[in-house]
Amino acid sequence: MYYNHRFLKEGETDAKKNRFRLRDAQIQLEGRYKNLVEIELQIDLADIPLAQSDPENTVLRDAFVTFKGIPYLSIKAGYMKVPYSRYSLTPFKYQAFWQRAQFARGHLFSRRDVGATLSTEFWRQLVNIEVGVFTGIGESSILGNNDASGQPEFIGRAEISYPSRFRKRNVDTRNVHIPMFSFGANARYVDQTQPEGSVLTGSLVGDYGVKVLDGSRLSYGIDAAFKFHGVMMLFESHWITAKPSAESHYLFQTLPDSLTDGFVRSSAMLAEVSYHLKQIGLTIAGRYDLLNANDLVTDRYEAISASINYRVPKIPCELRAQYFHPLSEEADQPLTWTDQIRIGFIYQFQ
Repeated sequence: MYYNHRFLKEGETDAKKNRFRLRDAQIQLEGRYKNLVEIELQIDLADIPLAQSDPENTVLRDAFVTFKGIPYLSIKAGYMKVPYSRYSLTPFKYQAFWQRAQFARGHLFSRRDVGATLSTEFWRQLVNIEVGVFTGIGESSILGNNDASGQPEFIGRAEISYPSRFRKRNVDTRNVHIPMFSFGANARYVDQTQPEGSVLTGSLVGDYGVKVLDGSRLSYGIDAAFKFHGVMMLFESHWITAKPSAESHYLFQTLPDSLTDGFVRSSAMLAEVSYHLKQIGLTIAGRYDLLNANDLVTDRYEAISASINYRVPKIPCELRAQYFHPLSEEADQPLTWTDQIRIGFIYQFQ
């Protein structure tokens, strides 16, 4: 849980976000039958009142089965994180901040979906490749029906590490004594052009109108990570090309087709660095994130964050404090505050 405090802009009086909040109350169950089948179920009781209103925090986090009976190949089926974006795939408990960067909060692209993936590892687990097919409507997929197009989304990711396997961690708590590197690339494509008479609901399209689109969407990204002696650095960048089926789509900002060429581009970037002092259990971290949701609009979202975390000796508890400062904001989604502080704790029962 945490306490959040926002410093409001002049003239703003709504301080509802100055609050205590139970961020997570998660239960995670894992099982295995020999080396053939693995299962995982994870739910978050704290998000039951939110239902499906917040893409980042859904009650059901994971519910899948992994089959490993085929040599060098794993098959995963169910509701899961999609194999896209290293930063999105890293669990919250291995992050340095209370809140993910803006692009990875579930409004620009889905982070979870129902589907199936094939994955393989080789060269001493240094190379990992995943390809999957999903409903394409993200977190809303657990509610039942697909969108009217019925078209699936195809997603793939490839990652190479050196000189040993690089796990999804954003803090080097082990203070590795050998420099470690990881490079990844991922892509996703879907064409959800709606049949005549059908429309997408607002809850599906996300805050920026490209998460689920009446038309086609191609997304791709790259990432790089490095850690050594407590220093952890991460860089990630994404590009999205959205092609709405209607020339009058609101993403075109009423501009003529001669100026838009029938598509809209979105881009996002993240740069993060952390340093963990293992002797005293202290982590300090800084982050810069950028999101340009629509290249036809001149404004964009930029923010810097800083955090300090302390791991309490002998008990699985971490105290975490984050400072958050927007550098610029989108005109159609203006912020009511200038700075934000979030302080709280994380306790893991194991």
